[in-house]
Amino acid sequence: MKIEMSPSTMLNPVPVVMISCAGKKPEREEMRPNIITVAWAGTINSEPPMVSISVRKSRHSHELICSTKEFVINLVSEKLAKACDYCGVRSGAKEDKFKKMKLTADVAPKMKYAPQIKEAPVSISCKLKDIIELGSHDMFLAEVVAVSVDEKLIDSKGKIRLDKAKLVTYCHGEYFTIGELLGFFGYSVASKEAMKRRMPGKMTKKSNKK
Repeated sequence: MKIEMSPSTMLNPVPVVMISCAGKKPEREEMRPNIITVAWAGTINSEPPMVSISVRKSRHSHELICSTKEFVINLVSEKLAKACDYCGVRSGAKEDKFKKMKLTADVAPKMKYAPQIKEAPVSISCKLKDIIELGSHDMFLAEVVAVSVDEKLIDSKGKIRLDKAKLVTYCHGEYFTIGELLGFFGYSVASKEAMKRRMPGKMTKKSNKK
C-alpha cells in the first residue's frame, strides 16, 4: 500500500556534481574561480550532446555563469565527497573554495574562463545556450564541447571505465557511492554469450548457486 504525499522533488537518486566556473565581479578586476555543488543536473540531448543544471538566482555562481556563458561539470568521486558537500554549503562570494578544499583549478578544454577541477575523475566543458526561469531555480541549458577523463579510468582497449571511478550519488539528502553492478543496457534480452562477456562475475555466481 502506498501513502500519498504532497508534491515535492522526490526523484531520487540523482547525480551530485561540482560545477566550476569563473567571472568578473564589478568591484574587482581579477578572475576568481568558484565551485558550486549541484544535485539537479542531467542529460537532455545526444546530438549535439547537451546537459542542464538548475541553480538558484541568489547563488554566487549564477552570476558568474551568466557573465561568461560557460561552466564545467565535474563528476564526484568518493575522495571528493567531503569537498563536494562543503562547496554546497559555503558561498564563493565570501571565500575561495578551491583554496579552502585544496583543489586545483586547471585549464579546461574549449573554455575561456571556467576551469576544471583537476582532482575530479571526469570534467565536462559546457557552453551556455539558454536559460529557462522556472521559479526557485533557473535551468541552464548547455552544449557539451569537450570532456576530460582521468587516464587511470581508460583501459587498454580505450574504454572509459567509470565503474572504477567510485562515483557518488545523492539520495534524499544523503550521499552514497554507486554499488553492485546489476546489469547493462539490454541485459534483459541479452544472450548467455553476451552476459559472459559483459558480466563474467555475475555468471560465475549464478553457476555456483545452481
